[in-house]
Amino acid sequence: MKSDQIAPLTFGVVPQQAASKLARLWSPILDDLGARTGVRIGFRTAPDIPTFERRLAAGDYDLAYMNPYHYTVFSKDPGYRAFARQRDHRIRGLLVVRRDSPIRDIADLAGKTVAFPAPAAFAASVLPQAALRQAGIDIEAHYVRSHDSVYRAVVQGLYPAGGGIERTFQGTEPEVRDQLRVLWTTLDYTPHAIAAHPRIDPALVARIRDAMVAMAETPLGAELLEAIEFEGIEPGEDADWDDVRALGIDLPIETGTIDTRR
Repeated sequence: MKSDQIAPLTFGVVPQQAASKLARLWSPILDDLGARTGVRIGFRTAPDIPTFERRLAAGDYDLAYMNPYHYTVFSKDPGYRAFARQRDHRIRGLLVVRRDSPIRDIADLAGKTVAFPAPAAFAASVLPQAALRQAGIDIEAHYVRSHDSVYRAVVQGLYPAGGGIERTFQGTEPEVRDQLRVLWTTLDYTPHAIAAHPRIDPALVARIRDAMVAMAETPLGAELLEAIEFEGIEPGEDADWDDVRALGIDLPIETGTIDTRR
């Protein structure tokens, strides 16, 4: 099937890392999917996570890779529906400090300013902050746009600690990662959703899902997925994120206010 027989689709990727890095990693994956499905799929992101959230709310992306909390919000309105997720993976948040930091326990963060990517970054911001509050540890949160920005800011000594996730921590530059150590990790949850806007034909979504699942079966596909720390992609469905919904998090995107009531 020729790619011009179907209108091109946009694929939005949550900007956990610099746009140039995300484009370098994701564009070849989307090109491979285009060759497999007969539809052009163009890479998109946003300059920061709040802008990405606004674009999701507006339905700007045909397909999107979004964090678990984002999915629980935007599956309601405008109605994105998950169809795939990272294979054999659960997401955990973490707090990192400089390797030579005297901080050895999260209690040592009391009264300090901690760096996070964005208010609604589920594993990197929401989970660590909720756990700190539940432990009675008061910190001041400061948001620095992306996971990579968190890691660099901690290395530079701008903040004593910062929030991230295992995938972006392992994927950051070795010269940054090697100067950090993981202080603490959260419980694990269903990972990021790959979801489609309801305007996209379900038959086309199924074709894209099947092509994603098959990618790891070829040397090229496996290599492309390895670059984003994926061993593969598996089918996903809306109910997979009920563990995130069960947390009862109410985090209005506009204000960044967190409510962890169940």
